[in-house]
Amino acid sequence: MKLKHKMRRVMCFMLVLLMILPTFTASAVNFKPIASLDEKGKPVELKLRSKACCIVDMETGDSLYNLNSDKELPIATMNMLMTSLLIVEKYQDVQTLKGSFASAGSEAYDELYERGTPTADIQPNEKVNYYDLICAMILQSSCEAANIAAINMGGSLAGFTKMMNDRAKELGMDHTKFSSAHGFFTSGNYSSCSDIALLCRYICEHSNVIKDIAAMSEYTMAKTTQHPQGTTLYNNNVMLNSASLYYYSSAKGIKTATTNEAGRCFASWANIEGTSYLVVTLGAPLEKLAEDEGRDADDPESVYNQDYIYYSLIDHINIYNWCKYYLTQSDFLVPESEVRDVKVMYGDKDYANLRAKTGYSRMWPSYVKTEDVKREITVKENIVAPVEVGDVLGVMNLTFDGELIATLDLISTTKVNRSGFSSKFEIAKSYFSSKVFFRTLILIIVLIALYTVIHIIRVNRRYLKKNTKTEDDNDNQL
Repeated sequence: MKLKHKMRRVMCFMLVLLMILPTFTASAVNFKPIASLDEKGKPVELKLRSKACCIVDMETGDSLYNLNSDKELPIATMNMLMTSLLIVEKYQDVQTLKGSFASAGSEAYDELYERGTPTADIQPNEKVNYYDLICAMILQSSCEAANIAAINMGGSLAGFTKMMNDRAKELGMDHTKFSSAHGFFTSGNYSSCSDIALLCRYICEHSNVIKDIAAMSEYTMAKTTQHPQGTTLYNNNVMLNSASLYYYSSAKGIKTATTNEAGRCFASWANIEGTSYLVVTLGAPLEKLAEDEGRDADDPESVYNQDYIYYSLIDHINIYNWCKYYLTQSDFLVPESEVRDVKVMYGDKDYANLRAKTGYSRMWPSYVKTEDVKREITVKENIVAPVEVGDVLGVMNLTFDGELIATLDLISTTKVNRSGFSSKFEIAKSYFSSKVFFRTLILIIVLIALYTVIHIIRVNRRYLKKNTKTEDDNDNQL
């Protein structure tokens, strides 16, 4: 009885799961970004300087490009995105964040002294509200701000790190391990482009506080006893600074992170002609590359003619230009369009028309033919009436270059009622074509043959018996 009860619970869970699943599932298609089209109209591949990259359509979650996106790499102070998220999930809104304060003594600073860590000049035991701590982390990668928040929220640095890793597991960040609230030190601290993209997309969808802070070019913290004028923070993401050579008007955030071990890491998003794109890159070079020495020497305004080159920002700008000039919204299946019909048994109709439950469209490179996307339809076998409008009777897989793009449910647009005559006729028809009928027929033939043989044997015996008796009678008469 207990086993049956458990089985019922499992079946109920599966039914609920099926009800909440989306009407289609999508997976990644990997399009290499291009810099231009040559004279023959062929794509010229864009050269990225980062070791890993991930590009995502923020609205749909469709992955547009992956370069080592699941590779586990050092991420520098990208940790602070998770630290900020945990703060916001506890204190929720701006008013509560600005009305809640934290401070810490030497326990927040000991590991940071003389290590070259980024700072917002927050002093030991200085009371700072949580909103300002988030600003210090997102804009200037303040390591002391991260440690102050960690000690106050987690009870200790180690306690808060456990909270970070637990939350990462809940979000599905399978290639991530945090070893501190700030991430400045590399030991035991890593993630991947795909995981950081997942975290950033979650933040942008669920936390306007962090999203808005990440879009600030500068911010002045609240006045304190130690800083009576407040502390002005400048966003390390100079794509937001209109005076910068890297300024990109469509960019909105999110965070830069740099160490010698991790290189230049960057997560940003931008809204380009109505579509929001998220880009994460890891491991861009810190120093100017030899191939760029002397490049654009006669142009003082060129980023390549500066002492320091932010290759991570260049990668993002070039990617956004690719999105702007070469990606377009393409329809692969129009809603309400009929796909095919399917056979139905025992109904007042012997067919039902099918269409996709939803249409399907996505961003697609203008230089890649949409006709190359293949449709693969699979319908259920032995569909029996009644069939209601909206019943799922099959699926359609959209594939490109052997890779799955999406799976869409196919639903009936036809109502098919159960037919008594049709069902009886079909049952009879199916019986006469079944193995059971064939075996029964063979059995009957065998029985008839057996009966015939037995009958012949009996007739012969009677005939022989009769002839024998006649001969005996004749002998007696003689």
